[in-house]
Amino acid sequence: MLRGLYSAASGMLTQQRRTEMLTNNMANANTPGFKADQASLRAFPELLLQRLESVQTPTGTSKQFSRSTPIGSLNTGVYMQEAIPLFRQGDIRETGRKTDIALVDSNLPENGALFFTVQNETGDVRYTRNGNFTQDASGFLTTNEGYFVLDELGNPIQLQNTDFTISSNGTIIDGNQETGRINIAFAENASDLIKEGNGLYSLEGDPLQSALNNPEIGFSLSQGFIERSNVDVSQTMTELMTAYRAFEANQKILQAYDKSMEKAVNEIGRLR
Repeated sequence: MLRGLYSAASGMLTQQRRTEMLTNNMANANTPGFKADQASLRAFPELLLQRLESVQTPTGTSKQFSRSTPIGSLNTGVYMQEAIPLFRQGDIRETGRKTDIALVDSNLPENGALFFTVQNETGDVRYTRNGNFTQDASGFLTTNEGYFVLDELGNPIQLQNTDFTISSNGTIIDGNQETGRINIAFAENASDLIKEGNGLYSLEGDPLQSALNNPEIGFSLSQGFIERSNVDVSQTMTELMTAYRAFEANQKILQAYDKSMEKAVNEIGRLR
């Protein structure tokens, strides 16, 4: 009976965490470049039940020895192992702002993903799909958090004019002069990235390789556009209702076990 309590409680905790993840997806449905999380649910390690018995040998000495007979496996509950971002292309929306840049995938290997490279205040490189950039007082192209957007050489991009052009391959034309190229990083296995919040991702170990001049990777940049979130609002609402119903079902099971234990403690074995 106690094992049933634990299984129902683990189910409730799992659905609570899944609801929190889905709620975060819904809250970022209008965040540019946001990638929806998907829950990875796993079962706890299964137990192999066996029956132990004593067997007597049909000999004159009649020795006893133990023997185990497999009964079957028993699952001990479920848990949410991790939230995995879905790096599917979001819709492209026109804004008309020169500092807005949409990264459009056209030919990527399976599980691969492309990102802008940015630099935080400590000089560490981070990756993002949010092309909702701005230009600071010194002319540097930055994110809304103030992180520098990097070029193909790993340097912050500084513009001399507000009237600049970015071609589809990332080349920056400032005035009438070509001043550099926006770097685009390629992740061969996007699941290796660590989600940090604010649309930023990091990677332990060596930085991601550049996708520029790689004939096996296709992409284009669209100035004056942004990539919208890839959250499917209707599907997320459906999954939220499913998670709520699953939580409610586990809650009723837990209440049933609680009533059974109360009856066992207060009524069974009572002296009359």
